[in-house]
Amino acid sequence: MTITCNGEPLRTEARTVADLLGERLGSAHPDGVAVAIDGEVVPRSVWSAPLLADGAVVDIVTAVQGG
Repeated sequence: MTITCNGEPLRTEARTVADLLGERLGSAHPDGVAVAIDGEVVPRSVWSAPLLADGAVVDIVTAVQGG
């Protein structure tokens, strides 16, 4: 399937947010990360549910600390 992830087309076999995060970030449940699918924030509690569909627009945001 093909999705858009952070503005880039991406072919993936991931069906869940957890799968996608594992592919992209190396961890299925990383700290300091928020995810939205088609503009809707996805609660961490459902990241393992099959939410991804062909054509989905996914935004992965990582908190960065600094000063």
